[in-house]
Amino acid sequence: MISPKNLVRHELIGLKASVEKSTSASTVGLEGKVVDETRQTLTIEVKGKEKNLVKEQCAFLFTIPSGEKVLVDGKVLVARPEDRIKKKLKRW
Repeated sequence: MISPKNLVRHELIGLKASVEKSTSASTVGLEGKVVDETRQTLTIEVKGKEKNLVKEQCAFLFTIPSGEKVLVDGKVLVARPEDRIKKKLKRW
């Protein structure tokens, strides 16, 4: 079960996400569904188009299945998804 405390240790694909902060002003405010994830990027489907976002340069607001919204700094997410799920993280 995904909760705000363990979100970064779960699969992000399928979650609704929006960009809250970014080093690129053009990406702030983008929101959509996470459709792919690599070590360095998240791919979000926005109005039928896919946008690749560099994790390290953004802060994301994820909506988990319970409806809660969780703000996550992209720097915490930088890792391959399968490695991030395994590693221990301090409270981010």
